[in-house]
Amino acid sequence: MTEHRGPQDLTFLIEQHKKEIWEWKQKESKWLEDKVLLDGTKKLVDKLSEELTAMKEINDTHQELNGKLQVELTEAKEDNKKLAHQIEDKVNIMRNSGL
Repeated sequence: MTEHRGPQDLTFLIEQHKKEIWEWKQKESKWLEDKVLLDGTKKLVDKLSEELTAMKEINDTHQELNGKLQVELTEAKEDNKKLAHQIEDKVNIMRNSGL
């Protein structure tokens, strides 16, 4: 007697369902792996975003302070020029007076 293994055979159907279950478990495993990877990536992006925001604040503060220093430097240079002219004038007055 030959064995009939067509779509109506119960053993055949059980094997097919086992195969489908195994395939779905493989897909589920891949989905879970992808979810873990995505969650980790999300945490990394969130952390980098926070750090970038903090760095932007630091950069803004740095630019503000640098601007103030530039103003002070320009003022100091102008003061030095004025002092140099005053000293030169005093030296010239002293030379002309015979000292």
